[in-house]
Amino acid sequence: MIGFTHVFAGIGGAGSNVVDGITSDVVKVRINPGLYLLRTEAYTTKMRSFFSSLPENSILWIVTEDKPVNAEILRLIAESSPEGTTRLAYVFTPYRELVKEKKPEWASLFDTVFYDSLWEFLDEKKPLSEAYREASGVIARALTSLHFNLEGQMLINIDYADFFAVVKGGNVGILRLLRKVNFDWHWGIWDRGIVMTLVREDVELKAAHSVLKKFHDLLREKDIIWGMTTEKGTPNRMEILALLVKRWGDDGGAGESGTV
Repeated sequence: MIGFTHVFAGIGGAGSNVVDGITSDVVKVRINPGLYLLRTEAYTTKMRSFFSSLPENSILWIVTEDKPVNAEILRLIAESSPEGTTRLAYVFTPYRELVKEKKPEWASLFDTVFYDSLWEFLDEKKPLSEAYREASGVIARALTSLHFNLEGQMLINIDYADFFAVVKGGNVGILRLLRKVNFDWHWGIWDRGIVMTLVREDVELKAAHSVLKKFHDLLREKDIIWGMTTEKGTPNRMEILALLVKRWGDDGGAGESGTV
C-alpha cells in the first residue's frame, strides 16, 4: 500500500491553533504572517524551501483565516508544493457561506477548499475570539479523526481511494464534527462526500446504526460513502464526521441546488 505523508500548515493564530490541536502522527507547521510581512524575501525563501521538499504523494492541508495576506501565503505554499501533492485548504469565514460566493482566485490551486462560517459557534453574547477557540478544538478533533481512520481504523472501511475520489476535482466543501444533526441546515447543496459515525466503545452498534440511518435518509439522493468506527477519545457517546463537497466551477461560486 502506498503511504501518504499528511502535512498540516497553520497560517496565523487561528490556523495554528487548529494544527497544534491535531494529535495524530502528522507533520505540523506554523506560518507567521507578521514575519512574512516584515521579512518577505527571507521568509518566502524559507517557505518555498520547506514546501518544495515535501515527500511524494503528500497530502497538504493549509488552515487559515480569510485575509488578504493569508491568501498570498496560501498561493505561495500551493505553488511551492511538488506536482502530485493533494492540496486542501480549510478557511475560516465568520458569518459567510463561501459556497455562495464567487470563487477566489487562489482557490484554483487547491483540490478542495473547505470553509467554516462558524455558524455552530457564533453567539451574540460572547466574543468572536471565543467562537474561534471553540471551533479550533472541534476542527482539530475532526482532522485528527479523519487521518486516524484513513490509516485503517474503520469498522466499516473507508480508504484513501474513497477519500481522493471525493476531494479531487476543484471543490468547495465542509468538514463538520457533529454531536447532533441540524435538519434545517443546507445539507442539500452538496453533491458527494464521506460520512462516518464515531462512537465510544460502550455504545451498542445498534444505536450507532440508528443515528447513521437518520443521516442517510437526509442525504439519500447524494453520492455518499458511509463509515463507522469506535474511538476511545470521543468526548461524546456518539458523533458524526461529515466531509461534503460540491464542484466549484471556474465561473464563480458553486451556488445552491436546493435545501432539505
